[in-house]
Amino acid sequence: MKDYIRFLKFVKPHIWIMAIAVGCMIVSSGMGGVSLGMIIPLVDNILSGKAISIPGAQSPPVYLANLIDKINSIPRVVLLNWLILIIALIFFIKEMFLFFQTYFMSKLGQSVLRDVRLTIYKKLLELSNDFYGNKQVGELVSRVTFDVGIIVNSITEGLTDLLLQPIQLLVYLAILIWIKVYFSISWTLTLITILIFPLVAYPVIKIGKKLRKISTATQESMSDINSLLFESIYGIGIVKSFSAEDYQIGKFRSYNNRYFKMLMKSVKRMTVISPLGEFVGVGCMAIVLWIGGKDVVEGRLSAGAFIAFLAALLSLIKPFKRLSRLYGISLQALAAITRVFNILDREPSVKDTKGAFGLSEFKDCIEFKDINFSYDTDIAVLKNVNIRVSKGEILAIVGMSGAGKTTLVSLLSRFYDAKKGRVLIDGKDIRDFNISSLRAQIGIVTQETILFNDSVRNNIAFGRPNAGIEDIIVAAKAANAHDFIMKMPDGYDTFIGDRGVKLSGGERQRIAIARALFKDPPILILDEATSQLDTESERLVQEAIDRLMTHRTVFVIAHRLSTIEHADKIVVLEAGSVLESGTHRELLEHSGVYRRLYELQFRSKA
Repeated sequence: MKDYIRFLKFVKPHIWIMAIAVGCMIVSSGMGGVSLGMIIPLVDNILSGKAISIPGAQSPPVYLANLIDKINSIPRVVLLNWLILIIALIFFIKEMFLFFQTYFMSKLGQSVLRDVRLTIYKKLLELSNDFYGNKQVGELVSRVTFDVGIIVNSITEGLTDLLLQPIQLLVYLAILIWIKVYFSISWTLTLITILIFPLVAYPVIKIGKKLRKISTATQESMSDINSLLFESIYGIGIVKSFSAEDYQIGKFRSYNNRYFKMLMKSVKRMTVISPLGEFVGVGCMAIVLWIGGKDVVEGRLSAGAFIAFLAALLSLIKPFKRLSRLYGISLQALAAITRVFNILDREPSVKDTKGAFGLSEFKDCIEFKDINFSYDTDIAVLKNVNIRVSKGEILAIVGMSGAGKTTLVSLLSRFYDAKKGRVLIDGKDIRDFNISSLRAQIGIVTQETILFNDSVRNNIAFGRPNAGIEDIIVAAKAANAHDFIMKMPDGYDTFIGDRGVKLSGGERQRIAIARALFKDPPILILDEATSQLDTESERLVQEAIDRLMTHRTVFVIAHRLSTIEHADKIVVLEAGSVLESGTHRELLEHSGVYRRLYELQFRSKA
């Protein structure tokens, strides 16, 4: 329950909505109690013709006695007409406030849903890259959609019952006590009424203990479905090219069936709560009807009082059943809340240090000093790396796949922090700068071009939606992208689809280069930016990259060594260590790894 109480902090900003809803609940429940109380005069006085009196009152006040005499002098048909109108009015007021109660509780739930989703999204963007290395995309999406939906259901439905049903219980209990006191209901009936509550509650609690575990497993099964769905859609080309549709369908069927089985276990336990409680309640009602009916037949109890008592008792069972069901809903919500707080409570591994200050300008050099790094395992990815790059220089990083090239440049952007050693800019540890100012100095163009389902202009001016179109066009022209953009249906306002699916590989890469040019950073990272392109696209992209690299400090990761011959310095990494460093000419003069790689590529081209 601790997590559930913590979650209620999301309700606090909308407390006024809940206050209005509670007010409507009180009025609606009160009208229900009044309408129930009208049964007694309807049955005992109007229908039977007995004069109205106040039960248990020997000498009522004069004004009240005069009022009762006037009412008794009115013909019964007229009284019946008035009573029908009053009951109709009471029910109209009750239903009107019930509408407002439902509307405001739904508004409360949807407001909380909006706020929680935004909070989780902010947290996901705040968390460091290592968090995403251990999570599936579908699992995270499931937390934001499926789990939060369950929680909000507990708000709209569960919180409604938590507030409304106790109010109704109090109203109907008050009616029962009033009837007991003024109409001399036997203690036997009262004790049977009291026994209903523990008899209904016991099986509910027993069932609920298993329900939470099943709910957690159900939500995890939904995460697996979402993950597989995302993988299949993202890799649809691979699925089709390998004719793996049947394999994926079988995998999805297995996940789907597992979710179905877990869901039905949960449904079975949830649905048994209501009929079980009703069965126990009806059993008690039968005993009440048998004992009370005898009292009415033998004249010890008025028919109107007994019917009102019976109606109040029936009305009492309904809110108690709802509260019993609320127990099941709350257990489901608790499982979802735990999963949500597993994200919200997580702290980013890379964050601003205390006293961090802004990096306003890069002036001199970048150094990697005694860098050692590993991911979650004990296997070292980088070992004792020492590199110095002066401002305006181009550093090329080469090596076989898995040598640690991308990891090295990721440290500069603080996507990760080194386990040992330091990365310095102008002699200061980059951990002394706040992250936003550090990353403002760095532009990145990667092999896997990341574009968004937005317009071309918003992809180029990413993060700056109000940027002027003139500056965007200048960047696009420098990236050799302007001509193909203008041929698109809506030019710069054309939406490019999810991950830029409507563009070719070369076009996506040039949009990414335009984005980097628009940012105009002093430090640039190019990670395999020209790989996997045809000759013409590579030529256009390389021209754009050459413009992008002008007057910047550049880190280039490349497999095609012919593209880095002009670099001021080349570093060769192998198994996380620097084996060689120097210019292209210097490295070719030595019979080392670089020369061997260069000759292999040269022979393959020949």
